[in-house]
Amino acid sequence: MSGSISSRQDAEDAARLLEACLRGEPWSPELLRELAKRAADDLGASRALFGDLAEGLSDRFESRLAEVYAELFSEVIAGVLPEFAASELAARYRRVRAPRRFTGEASRVENVFVLSRVTLGADIAVTSLVLDAAKRRFPKAQIWFAAGIKSYELFAGDPRVRYLPVGYGRGGTLRERLEAADRLRAGVARPASLVIDPDSRITQLGLLPVCPEEDYFFFESRSYGQDSEESLTQLTRRWLAETFDVEDAEAYIAPAERVAWEHGPFITVSLGVGENLAKRIGDPFEQELLRALTQTDLVVLVDEGPGGEEAERVRRAVAACEARPGQVRTFRGWFADFATLIAQSRLYVGYDSAGQHAAAACGVSLVCVFAGYPCPRMFTRWRPTGRGPIEVVRVEDPDSPAVLEQTLAAVGRASAGAEKVLHRLKSVPRRPAKP
Repeated sequence: MSGSISSRQDAEDAARLLEACLRGEPWSPELLRELAKRAADDLGASRALFGDLAEGLSDRFESRLAEVYAELFSEVIAGVLPEFAASELAARYRRVRAPRRFTGEASRVENVFVLSRVTLGADIAVTSLVLDAAKRRFPKAQIWFAAGIKSYELFAGDPRVRYLPVGYGRGGTLRERLEAADRLRAGVARPASLVIDPDSRITQLGLLPVCPEEDYFFFESRSYGQDSEESLTQLTRRWLAETFDVEDAEAYIAPAERVAWEHGPFITVSLGVGENLAKRIGDPFEQELLRALTQTDLVVLVDEGPGGEEAERVRRAVAACEARPGQVRTFRGWFADFATLIAQSRLYVGYDSAGQHAAAACGVSLVCVFAGYPCPRMFTRWRPTGRGPIEVVRVEDPDSPAVLEQTLAAVGRASAGAEKVLHRLKSVPRRPAKP
């Protein structure tokens, strides 16, 4: 079977499984086993299993689908890792997903391991609150952040947070993704330790055990607060209050260094969509947005992202916006560095991506153009939440010319509500920016 035919078959099989689950109909165990068998060592099948099926179930934030996810992926895990029984994994999941209060003595806890959610935006909007609460609830403990290096860079300047390297390849095979839990299990095997899991992909959303159950606290974010209209940031804060008696946990970032901007007031922009092109508004939206932002007479700094397709789009939009020389600049580098620039900017504008959560955490005025969500609840959960002025343009029809008009109106409102001084990170070293 050729690669293209195989990939098409993988996508079709994942879609059939997802459709059955969404309709509440029995799903095919045989079809799941065949897809999982291919996904164990094949990248295309793994992308279909996770990108189409797992995210299709999780992104709807429904309690029923969270249970269905556990049933399916317990079978998937047991098929690759024979030391686990699917029924036992599912039964354990049902136990740990129920919130429970920490009733031990905080002074006896020596290590608290907080697991990364893997994506940068989620680690700001959700995991950073967990880190903040862990520092407060366990003042004598060492707080560890189990994450990949890009996520850790967002908190590398926090003296209370140490790094436990646990890479998770979002583009890896099923077998490679499951191996991350083995590395985590070895890393957290320390005396007097707790593990706080904010629905991490490293544990496959709570399915893989990594420590004794009594030492594990799991925030099952897909169904917690099921009937509320709160964002994930708000729900995380509520769960932390219920679990650890920390009432006012805050989202934050703390990079080890702050990239210094010394070219006057500026606007930061990200056109990144995390490889999900459904979040993007088609041409000529991006170039017209940049053209309009130049009318503020502020420098516009656009992140090129990780390169590739996103960088090409950025360069095309910059070239087409007809800005004066030097008025629109691009940034190439680590996201943690760009996040420090977001924190210093007058305004942030972007799609539903990590940048909006960095801006919200730093109290920067922001405009988010939110498209490509499969259901209203996903929009509700992932909308940016913070203390600064926030405008969200909810896009139902990404092809409508009204999206640009709505976005520019939101920019006007956010700019009017912005503070008159630049927002800056505190107590971190400065080094020259290289836009």
